[in-house]
This record gives sequence, C-alpha cells and structure tokens, in this order.
Amino acid sequence: MRINDDLSLPVIVHAETQDWVPSPAAGVDRRMLFRVGGEVARATSIVRYAPGSAFPRHTHRGGEEILVLAGVFQDEHGDYPTDSYFRNPPGSSHVPAAREGCTIFVRLWQFREGDKAQVVRQPREGQKVNPRPGAQSATLLFDDGRETVFLEEWSSSGTITVDNSRGLEFLVLSGSLTVGEECMRPLSWGRLPRGTTLSANVGAQGARIWIKDAPLLHPDVCSLPGQD
Repeated sequence: MRINDDLSLPVIVHAETQDWVPSPAAGVDRRMLFRVGGEVARATSIVRYAPGSAFPRHTHRGGEEILVLAGVFQDEHGDYPTDSYFRNPPGSSHVPAAREGCTIFVRLWQFREGDKAQVVRQPREGQKVNPRPGAQSATLLFDDGRETVFLEEWSSSGTITVDNSRGLEFLVLSGSLTVGEECMRPLSWGRLPRGTTLSANVGAQGARIWIKDAPLLHPDVCSLPGQD
C-alpha cells in the first residue's frame, strides 16, 4: 500500500474528512495520512481506540512517535493524557490500550538507526523557548540535532512563516490556518519537502500546531522489512 509516498511533493490531508479504516485489533481504527507497506509499514496515521480496546504486545523495530490528541492512552508503563508526547525507540515494546478511549497521532518506522532515546513528555512538560514571529508560545518537545519537535500557539489573524531547510511536517490541533488554497482545521496534516517555506495565514481563533523540522525520511532510517 502506498499513500502520499512521494516525499518530493507538498501534501495536505484533512484527516477529519477521511473514513476510519479498521486495524487488526478490535476497536482500533485508523485514518492513514502517509503509508508505505502493508500491516508492517512506514506510516503516519490518526488512530482511534474505542473504550476498552487494546493492541497485543508488539515490538517497534522501526520506532514509534506518538502525540495524544484526545482521551488517555495507556500501556503497562503508565497513562498518557491529552497532549502527552513520547518516542518509543527501535526495539522497544508495549501493550497499548485505552480504558476510556482515546485518539492519537502516530508515526511508525521513521526513526534513524541507532536512535535509542526514550522520551516521555506529559502535558505541559518540555522546554519553553522563544516563539517565532507571530506565535504566542513554543514548547520544545525533542531535539537531537537531527530533528526538532515543537508544540506552538500561533496568534490570531496573523501570518506565520517557517523556514524549511530540512523538511517540515505539521498537524493542526486547534483553531485554523490557511496554507495556499487549503483551509486547515483540527486534524489537518501537512508535509513540505525541504526548501518549501511554510507560509500560513492564521484564523481568528488562532491555532495550536504540532510541528517537526527534520528530513522527511532520514538517510539512515530503519530498514523496513521487504521494502528497503
């Protein structure tokens, strides 16, 4: 399966308008934003857990990066409420579940070989940094010199410009913004190849954004079985 797999092209997906696709685990459904592969895939998705649903124990051979969008995501290591961010490095394993249900944003098989950093940021954790022009606040969630990940609050009715020397990926969490001809609302996701500047006109309610500055595919990305 291949979905938005040409990384040389800008892409915007309005996930809220997509159908939910069942996963192999009962009660766990997905909206696929980017995918290369079958059930084992290099993928970016919105995933919904129904109350009481769980995935069997599995090992993330290519790593897993998660932002909790709604509800409380859980595994045997703890609870992760809305706005929790964590990175499970290659070789880690867990049993994900949601007693009361949750929705998460997840990236699979996009870690670099040798990236062993286990990162957990509970809500409001992370390093407060100077916001970019036009933004109210910025929280640095992760920076290893190869990629940086932020949560940002963008001021209402302004224009935000984000330089792009490596590649950008972003998800609208609340509010709205317009990029080109696209009006992006909550759960709209975008990806821009390096050299394509992000210029966004922010809506009257402002916007809250998850944003990653990194190569869209690391040169030393974990090898996907049967694909690389």
